[in-house]
This record gives sequence, C-alpha cells and structure tokens, in this order.
Amino acid sequence: MPHKKASTLALALGAIGVVYGDIGTSPIYALRETVRAAAGEMIPSEADVIGALSIIAWAITLIVTLKYAIFVLRADNNGEGGTLSIMTLARRVAGNWKPLVLGLGMVGASLFFGDSIITPAISVLSAVEGLDVAAPQIDHFIVPITMGILIGLFSIQQFGTGAVSRIFGPLTLIWFLTLGYIGIEHLADSWHIFRALNPLEGVHFISVHPDVALAVIGAAFLAVTGAEALYVDLGHFGRKPILYAWFFVVFPCLLLNYFGQGAYIIGSHRPVGLPLFEMVDERMALPLVILATIATVIASQAVISGAFSLTRQAIQLNLLPRMNVVHTSAAQSGQIFMPNVNILMLAGVLLLVLGFGSSDGIASAYGISITGEMLMTSFLLGVVMLRRWRWPQWVVGGLTAIFVIVDVMFLVSNLTKFFDGGWVSVMIASVMLLIIVTWTRGSRLLFEKSRKAEVPLETLTNSLERHMPHIVEGTAVFLTSDPQSAPTALLHSLKHYKVLHQQNVMLTVETAQRPRLGADERVIIESFSPHFSKVLLRYGYMEDPNVPRGLGECRKYGLKFDIMSTSFFLSRRTLVPSKNTGMPVWQDRLYIWLARNSADATSYFRLPTGRVVEIGTMVIL
Repeated sequence: MPHKKASTLALALGAIGVVYGDIGTSPIYALRETVRAAAGEMIPSEADVIGALSIIAWAITLIVTLKYAIFVLRADNNGEGGTLSIMTLARRVAGNWKPLVLGLGMVGASLFFGDSIITPAISVLSAVEGLDVAAPQIDHFIVPITMGILIGLFSIQQFGTGAVSRIFGPLTLIWFLTLGYIGIEHLADSWHIFRALNPLEGVHFISVHPDVALAVIGAAFLAVTGAEALYVDLGHFGRKPILYAWFFVVFPCLLLNYFGQGAYIIGSHRPVGLPLFEMVDERMALPLVILATIATVIASQAVISGAFSLTRQAIQLNLLPRMNVVHTSAAQSGQIFMPNVNILMLAGVLLLVLGFGSSDGIASAYGISITGEMLMTSFLLGVVMLRRWRWPQWVVGGLTAIFVIVDVMFLVSNLTKFFDGGWVSVMIASVMLLIIVTWTRGSRLLFEKSRKAEVPLETLTNSLERHMPHIVEGTAVFLTSDPQSAPTALLHSLKHYKVLHQQNVMLTVETAQRPRLGADERVIIESFSPHFSKVLLRYGYMEDPNVPRGLGECRKYGLKFDIMSTSFFLSRRTLVPSKNTGMPVWQDRLYIWLARNSADATSYFRLPTGRVVEIGTMVIL
C-alpha cells in the first residue's frame, strides 16, 4: 500500500507539469484581459474587478472542477481520454446516432488543432512580455526573443522529451507555489476582493454592464484554457493523480493568485498593466519572467505532444492520411515525433507571433476553438451517460443542459472577437475539418470503386486450384484493405509472372475502436486452401502497426515462415480525377493530392524495404 501511494503521488507530480501546464500559465494574462474588457484603458472600479474575478472563479469551478474533474474523467476508453477516445466510446453505443457522433468527433479534433497552434504563441509571448516590467530597456526585443524560444522548442522535438519531462513536474510545482505565494502576499491590498466568491457578483456585473458583458465573459474564458488537458492526458497519468494534483495544488494556487491579483488591481488605483509581474519586488521581476517563460515552454510542450498523439489517433482511425511517425523513446510508446506536423505547427505559431505582435492581439484569436471543442465533448459525454452508463434521462438531460449552456455562453462571447483575430482559429479548424472530411469520404469512395473492379478471392482461389500455375518456394504477403476480394497486386503478379508462391497470405491491418489490444487479440488466421490463408492483424488506435512483428506472432497459431525470406506485395494506385466520382472535382483533386503525399505503406507498416514489391495500377476516382 505505501508503494502504491508513493506511485500515485509521483504521477500526481508529473500531472502538475504535463496536464496543468497550459491552465497554469493563464494567470499571466487572463485577469488582465478580463478587467481590461470591463474597464478599457480607464482605472477599473472595485465593482469591475470583483465582477470580473467572480466570473473567472466560477468559470474555473464549473468547467474544470465540476464538468471535467468530476464527470468527463469518468468517460475513459480503456484508460485513455481525449476527443477521439470519447468519440469511439460513444460510437459503440450510439446506434442510429453513429454518423452524428462521428461528425462531432471530427469537429472536436479539428478545433483541437486550432488550439494547439495558438497556445504556444500566446503562452510564451505573454511570459516574455514581462520584460516590459523587468527590463524595459530591451522590451523592443520581445518578439524576436519569443520567436527564438519557439524555434528552439520545436527544434528539440526530434530528440524526444523523455529526459526533459522528468523535470516538468517539479518546475511547474514551483511555478504554482510561486503563484499562490504572490497571491497571498497581496490579499491584504483589498479584503473586499473576497466578495467575488459570491457568484451573484458576476451575475450582477453582467446585468449592469450588458454592453461589455460578452467581451468580459470571452476574456474570462482565458482562465480555463487547458481544461481539455485533464481528459487528453488521462491515459498517461490516470484519474486519481490528475484529481489529486487539481484539488490539492493547482486549484487552490490558481484561486489564491487570481484573488491576489484582483486585490492588487483594486489597491493600485491605476489602469491595468501587467499585474502578475508588477506584484513582485523589482529584484524578483526578472527571475519571475524567467520562471514564467519556463512554465509557458512546458505548457507548449504538452500541447505539441498532444497534437502528435491526436494526429496518430486520427491516422489510425482513417480520419487522416498516413504520416511518418518517429519514436523517440524505446521504453514509452507514447513519446513520438511527427516531422510534418511539427513543421506546420512551427510555421503557424511564428506567423501568429509576427502577425499579432502581442499577447493582447493573440488573446482575441484564442477561445473559439477551445470553447467549440468543449461543446463537442459535452454532446459526446451526454451520449455516453445516456447509452453507456444508462443514467436516468432526467439526470443526463439536466447535466448536459448545464454543460451545453455554459459552453454556448462562452462560445458566443468568443465569437464576438471573430473579426479581431478569432477568425484565425476558425480558419485553422475549418482547414483541418475539410481535410478530415475529404480523406474519409474519398477513402470510402475509393474502397467502393476498387471493390466493384476486383475479383472475389474465393472465385480466384477456386480457379487456381483447377488450373494451378507454376509453384515457387517461399511466402508472399499481399496487403489488402478488403479481405473478401483478391488484391490487385496478386492479380497483376499472376498476369505478369505466371507463378504462385508456395504460401500466400492475404494480410489486412485493422484498427480497433479501443486504444490498445492484448497479444491474444492481435492475430486472426483463416486457412481456406493449401496455398492461401487470410491473416487479420488488429491494433488499437493508440498503437503503431508493426507488420513484421505481428506476423511473427502467427507462429503461435501454426502459420510458420521466415520473415526475411518473405516477399511483400503492395498495390500502388495512381489516382486520376473524374467528374463522376461522387465528390466535387476540387475535393477529388484534394483527396488525390493528400494520397500522393501520404507516407508510403512500406515505412508506415515497418516492412523490410529490401523485400517489398510494389505493383502499380491506375484508378479513375
């Protein structure tokens, strides 16, 4: 029992660094932007600060504590969390709602990519802006310094983050304790600040100031950005460590800092500047900027890793084309690097920093994608509660209504910033959604078209048994997505070489609707002829398909062959656009472009390159 408790505490410390890095950097800018939305460039009144703080405190309580910590974390898919995990969980029990559930998952995943580009930009830039207070003589270097830090952060991704991640927890713990201490030091600046604990103060502020209410609510949402990380990283740490970290460290330290900032703003009697950095002694301002920058780099690292993980899941679920995945750790399968995703994210982040130039500007772009993603999670959670947990309809309806109303309120308030920069996150999410929809639709149409043109496998094998071609020694493995039809590579091989291998394996790789599968669920073998057999290799959507290793497990089931004397036959399709494809011509061309630029099957399935034979065929799509 003591060992188990120590393990839980160690995981909780790790969760502080990875799970709460994003939400932990919000105090740098969240209250500042909320009070500015209420008072503008004027000196804020006590009522302005208390009303803004009340909205922030109760947003954190309702969204993070109630929705995510208490309810969403229960919706684990074999221990894994995240938008695609809850989507697959809901799809199993959705019945006639499956297309709707798939659509919600697609939208949620697309919105996450928008968030993953904006978070590093606003987090690091807001921390470096502390130089305005700590070293005003070099404040004109804020943007170049920020870009240098971001380039360095994305550059080290290829080396893996295993060693660095061990210090994430302790460093972020120091950051949270520092936030709490700074807040406590300034509570005495105005004891009236504790009136913000009353949610009616926030309601009263909104009712008295309807002209700025939406702007204030939208700015207050900055305090809960990163809440999705509780669920995304569920598989890495488990529910208990995440909850321990939230209730015993993160939640109290955040509240203490926000209330301390509020008291400081009231007591300072001046327009809002950079309160977090102004609250410390001049000698401590620069160390605080350095610590804040480290915290924002850690927060950005968590988001980047999350983007890699979500992309891999999407590929496994056939929502995106294949991309190269590099494993940066021999011990932990979850530590991966995706070069294409890394380059695209870095380009997007740098463009945001250059285009907006300040965290104030990027704050306008922040929010829409995150609130949209949270709304998708609320809908999917409702399906899980109703269909999987079988909770009473009135309970599910009541909880879902509360979550949806809160999410919609924040979404509408953030939409008011659409023309001030919010269009950026909408554009990123829209592009990703277009790619996902195009890929899934095009793949389905290609499968249907290919199946019509192919010969049933049973028909071919029966014909070969009657008129057997010349048999050569060895094993041939034909990769196919349709185990019922003869692979195109097999047909062309017979046509051109007029020989048949002694052992022919029709191999299909399938992704299950679970994150991971046990070894006993990996292989399914069906021998239906002396020379032919079907092999189905199954992988969870969090696993990488390693075909040679999977075929090695076939020995347990009586199918024996030497992997290094085996030939792998692949069909390489050349797609030609057509007006009769079922998709608009522009979407048809987009799908063909995605297919051409996807990772080749040889590297993706870890096939030995010297033993792969690719046979080309043309398909008019």
